[in-house]
Amino acid sequence: MSLLQVSRHERGQDEWRLISGALADISEALEVFHPHRDTRKITVFGSARTVASDPCYGLAEQLARCAVEAGFEVMTGAGGGIMEAANSGAGCEASIGLNVDLPFEQHANRFVSSCDGRLLHFRYFFTRKLFFLRESDALVVLPGGFGTLDELFESLTLIQTGRTPPIPLVLLAPEDDSFWSGWQRDLNEGLAARGVISPEDGDLLSEAHTGEEAVARISHFYRLFHSARLGDDRIELLLNAALQSEQLKALNLQFDDLVDEGVIQARDTVDDHGLLRPCLHFHFDRRRIGRLYQLLDVLNSLPVPPDQVLEQPGRRQPITPP
Repeated sequence: MSLLQVSRHERGQDEWRLISGALADISEALEVFHPHRDTRKITVFGSARTVASDPCYGLAEQLARCAVEAGFEVMTGAGGGIMEAANSGAGCEASIGLNVDLPFEQHANRFVSSCDGRLLHFRYFFTRKLFFLRESDALVVLPGGFGTLDELFESLTLIQTGRTPPIPLVLLAPEDDSFWSGWQRDLNEGLAARGVISPEDGDLLSEAHTGEEAVARISHFYRLFHSARLGDDRIELLLNAALQSEQLKALNLQFDDLVDEGVIQARDTVDDHGLLRPCLHFHFDRRRIGRLYQLLDVLNSLPVPPDQVLEQPGRRQPITPP
């Protein structure tokens, strides 16, 4: 129906080239990602200009290796620098590249270009960005320039406004590199101090200095929390294990300010794979996403009964025994 309406008003080749290209991007991306829905993906952002001798290059390789060992796949923009390093560390079997046509830096790196069925070529940045956020279960951002910061702020905006479900966002740099610490200081002392972001919005991000630390933070995010379903004024937090009654009571006391009406309720729901899961259901203030991240951190730190086996963080559904 929408295409029919457009056809009544638009006759120019440029307009239809845009529509055709965007639909082709979406169709091709859906086909590539379909076989990989069960595995969580960590997207790595960073400069295409980072050279192999830069400590950040080795850090990106280390991050990718740790991610694969933990059961995740690694997704990049398929270019050089940090993206090349991450695809190198992940290897062909666990890499996905989302390339975009550019007048320079447009060639996919050698570590993902030869991976059968794991490289996408996007015509437009906006469709590429759509799939970065749609398919990512975590974001790790290493030092970079305008493009890297654009990807970081776009992700932050969509998370903060609740346009994408909560996912971990980790800023990664070597211990002696002040790139992110200075940026975080300016964020907290500048934007938060001026009141243009909420004080708890700083909890949308975390900082790490090794690949192991970054992956540990991401794995912790999915320890008890499985996924979220966002509605206009409500949220369902799907869990890997049910809470005990005293744990639920403590959450209600600590996060009463996050709930618009009623209380946080425990119930069961069916996930996207048809599995019955415990969940938390409540009405909440969509402007308090940072506070929601604080709840998730507390939730993921709760103890579980000794007989409860938690799922592998890199997967969206339990592994079926052979």
